[in-house]
This record gives sequence, C-alpha cells and structure tokens, in this order.
Amino acid sequence: MLIDSHAHLDFEDFEGDLDGVMARARENGVARVVTIGLWRKDGDFGNALELATRWPGFFSATIGVHPHECARVGEADWARYAELAREPLVVGVGETGLDFHYDLSPRDVQETSFRRSIRLARQVEKPLVIHVREAEEACLRVLREEGIPEAGGVIHCFTGDAASARAWLDLGLHISVAGIVTFKTAGPIREALRLVPDDRLLVETDSPFLAPVPFRGKRNEPAQVRLVAGKVAEVRGQSLEAVAELTTENARRLFRLPPAAG
Repeated sequence: MLIDSHAHLDFEDFEGDLDGVMARARENGVARVVTIGLWRKDGDFGNALELATRWPGFFSATIGVHPHECARVGEADWARYAELAREPLVVGVGETGLDFHYDLSPRDVQETSFRRSIRLARQVEKPLVIHVREAEEACLRVLREEGIPEAGGVIHCFTGDAASARAWLDLGLHISVAGIVTFKTAGPIREALRLVPDDRLLVETDSPFLAPVPFRGKRNEPAQVRLVAGKVAEVRGQSLEAVAELTTENARRLFRLPPAAG
C-alpha cells in the first residue's frame, strides 16, 4: 500500500481520465492521493477539494498559494484561502514557499505570502506543504523566524543534497521524494536520501510533472509513485514493502489521513 503525498490531479492534464488514473493507481497499490489545491485566478482555487469531497476514500486535499502566483492574489482570495484551509477535508496548507529559479513573483512578495501561509497553517493546526527552488537560504531563514507550525510540515519534491536535508530535518520537517530520484543526475538527492530517518520520509509523484524513469518526459500520474518508492528502497537498502509501509504511515500521521476505502 502506497500514498502519493503530492499530486495535481485537478490540472487539465487529467481531464476526462480521472477514472483511469484512479484505476491504474489502485492496480499499483496506491491507496490514497493528497491532491494539491492552488489559487488559479480570482475566486478560483482549483478542484482539489471537490475531488476530496466526491471521492473521500481516495483523495485528500490541501489548499495553498504558490509562489509563482502570489503577486496576483487579492485580499478577498486571502480571506477565501483562510476559509478553505479550515474545511475538514483539507489536510494541509500549501504548497507554499519560495521559488527564485523562475521569479514569477517578486521575491519580497513571495516571502510575505509564505509567512502568511505559515501563520495560517498554525491557526488551522494543519501541516505546511513547502515548495523551495534555488531559495534554500531564504526559506530556512523564514521558517526559523516564523517557527514550524505544531502540526509540522514537509519539503515537497526534495532536490537538495545531504547538507540541505540535515537543515530541513533539524527544523523537524519531513522530506518527500519525487521521480527526480530516478534521474541519472540525481546523485546528491540519493546521497541525502540515505540520511532521512524512517519516520520522516514521504514519496510523491508531483503529477503531472517529473515522471520517473522509464517514463521521463511523459505525463506523470499517481500509479508511478510505485517506481519512486522502488528507487527509494534500492537507495536505502530496504525492501519496497518496507518503504511502502513506512511512507504510508508517515503520510497518514502528518496529514492525519483517514483509512483508505476498501
């Protein structure tokens, strides 16, 4: 049994194919998917909560404001964000964080948005889902200044090295590994992966992005989290069954997930 702890299944990439996506996921042992709900445009946070409402035995939702989009989010939607974060089927706040690779929003606006999301997570007592790209120093500074919410959090799609893994772990965060771990160039990620304690590790797909080898370059989907877990098992010298069991338990504990249906 596996949990895909981060996927964007309300994206247009999956339109008309959700039944197939769910069937393939179940065939590959995926019991639940944490679907990331993000602000899209005025009044629109996507359909992640709708998916969790329609299929509560398979989907759970988060709600967040991505650093790419945060400069366009008005105060009315910040109020809506706070309302949605309190919904019982919403299990986390994010993804939120800092992205200095694309800089699609000014860095100071990203930081303000990130701080607001951290404070919201603390208020609603739910974990943070953190995006960080080429902004580790700033992200660490903000998290140290704000403090990690009591409910904890996760660095999603970890792309760092051993030193960055230690920094996130020292803050008490979980680390989630995506399909990048299967890429030839991912040596530093694999080295860091060996340092992550059993009780802090998650696996994800980040669907529709970052499909693992041998599907690299194609649309990703939750069924392929099995390939991520398999590579994690190989790197850590554990069995696939052991990695599935521990990452499933970690995801359930962090996000306070209900048991899977059926």
